[in-house]
Amino acid sequence: TTRVVVVSTQRVTGTVGIGSTGWGTVSSMAASDANTEDSLYPIAVLIDELRNEDVQLRLNSIKKLSTIALALGVERTRSELIPFLTDTIYDEDEVLLAGQLGVEFFDEKLNALCMTWLVDHVFAIREAATQNLKKLVEKFGKEWATNTVIPKVLTMSRDQNYLHRMTCLFCINVLSEACGGDITGKLMLSTVLSLAGDNVANVRFNVAKTLQRIAPILDAPTLQGQVKPRLEKLNTDTDVDVRYFASEAICVLP
Repeated sequence: TTRVVVVSTQRVTGTVGIGSTGWGTVSSMAASDANTEDSLYPIAVLIDELRNEDVQLRLNSIKKLSTIALALGVERTRSELIPFLTDTIYDEDEVLLAGQLGVEFFDEKLNALCMTWLVDHVFAIREAATQNLKKLVEKFGKEWATNTVIPKVLTMSRDQNYLHRMTCLFCINVLSEACGGDITGKLMLSTVLSLAGDNVANVRFNVAKTLQRIAPILDAPTLQGQVKPRLEKLNTDTDVDVRYFASEAICVLP
């Protein structure tokens, strides 16, 4: 028989896990009122509905994510639920679902989860989350990006983990395509330029790559007054890779 697990918005004292045989069981739950039955939700059904071709079923299951995450707790949400969702929510169809849910619901229920993916320790998850930003901006608009996403992305430039600082650059790469030259130049370029002085060479050569990528959408005064001087400085860097990518970027400047 198939074992179905239910979770509740009530406090959970046990754990829910994914083992070799699938999702495990809740070991114990705090006593709750009979009236809370409506808040119970089977995880097995969540999984099925997230993969269902019926858009409405997928919408309903996504709306239960906060309940599932509450039951699992922070660590298990990160190690078990999020990797599972990565396989389902980051394809093109699920971005369309985000559009159907609307900006307010997305910001309330899923925005924090998506930002968590950006700093996940698994590169594939960070990469998928980064690429998804562009689709979300195209769905929700530049104003939403300016007010909601860009400020959070830019804070990663000050993170102690250099991988997160690199993720900031990767995000700027894709956000620049969706937001255009004006927003990129006014809100994001200064962060890219500041990372040119990072103490990690991998960050510095990714600055050169980012400047090369965003150069075509920036105006001539910005390129000549800010971008080119910074690339020329990187071209004298002590690290050979930094010099290489800086030189490549300089050669293709408009």
